[in-house]
Amino acid sequence: QVQVVESGGGLVQAGGSLRLSCAASGTIWSIALMGWYRQAPGKQRELVASITSGGSTNYADSVKGRFTISRDNAKNTVYLQMNSLKPDDTAVYYCNIRGRRPTQYRDTDWWGQGTQVTVSS
Repeated sequence: QVQVVESGGGLVQAGGSLRLSCAASGTIWSIALMGWYRQAPGKQRELVASITSGGSTNYADSVKGRFTISRDNAKNTVYLQMNSLKPDDTAVYYCNIRGRRPTQYRDTDWWGQGTQVTVSS
């Protein structure tokens, strides 16, 4: 079993900052990709940011220059620093870990339960 646990969501005023954390635990052989997705009411889940094991990052255009993704490979943890938050950033944020267990030959997507981020105007 692999557990993915997020933390750090909450309520913040526009222009404020939040830092999300996500830790994966269990018997993990390797992690190829870690990322954050979000889903606002009535909208599809969308990629916010991702980071490879080598540190290459990818961001949605809407968050470039405001959000920063980072990871600690030794702790199987990924972070999302969110600055200059806007009401449009309000959503449930989900952590995604793409990796494999020792008995697997292909990568699997593991998801966290989601953490609510609400930005008031």
